[in-house]
Amino acid sequence: MTTRRNFLYLVSAGTTATFFGSATARAWATPAVATATTTDVFRVPPLTYDYNALEPHIDAATMKFHHDKHHAAYVKNLNTAVNKYPQLKTKTVEQLLTNLDKLPKDIQTTVRNNGGGHLNHSMYWQIMGPKAGGAPTGAIATAITTQFGSYDTFKTQFNEAGTKLFGSGWVWLVTDRNKLKIMTTPNQDSPISQGLYPIMGNDVWEHAYYLTYQNRRPEYLAAWWNVINWTEVNNRFDRALKV
Repeated sequence: MTTRRNFLYLVSAGTTATFFGSATARAWATPAVATATTTDVFRVPPLTYDYNALEPHIDAATMKFHHDKHHAAYVKNLNTAVNKYPQLKTKTVEQLLTNLDKLPKDIQTTVRNNGGGHLNHSMYWQIMGPKAGGAPTGAIATAITTQFGSYDTFKTQFNEAGTKLFGSGWVWLVTDRNKLKIMTTPNQDSPISQGLYPIMGNDVWEHAYYLTYQNRRPEYLAAWWNVINWTEVNNRFDRALKV
């Protein structure tokens, strides 16, 4: 259930009749960048590291296919939907996802699936990096210990949630009323649509790991901790606390 606090930062509190009124959602937004050569407003963000930078934990072929093909397909489909309604082209993907029921009905499902895919993957590339991993540091480390008892306990619960998720989806660490919570979503659904802010999330669609791990999802989940960029996770946690 969406809390009042989370509702305030996702949609404008006093103006429920105003479409996409949240200044905070705009502040956290994945930029919708237009160019002079196309009418599309959403873009796949470039990786800040090489395709092979996360090896041996995530192989270069998976990274290239995942980023250049899968993420690009979500962005293409999202742009196609939004291009049908020019008034939506000034909206961020967060604003679209937090107001799905106010979108034209013929694009609601497309935006839910592909807008979620774009938002989720944009975060995913950022919270991973080379020469990363290890135990968390900073404020998120303290919060994890406070909420879960220890980092090891948190990691075990996070991996179990990801393993038990049936089919494709994501496992998340989110903030809910200033508390941390592990949750899962199916397909490309984003916690932001439920009024929750995703601090970090792991993609458990098979395309994220199958070339290396085949059907061994638990092995992928265990290896993924070696590429976590805790600096970026702390940045996301800090933004959540300031709302």
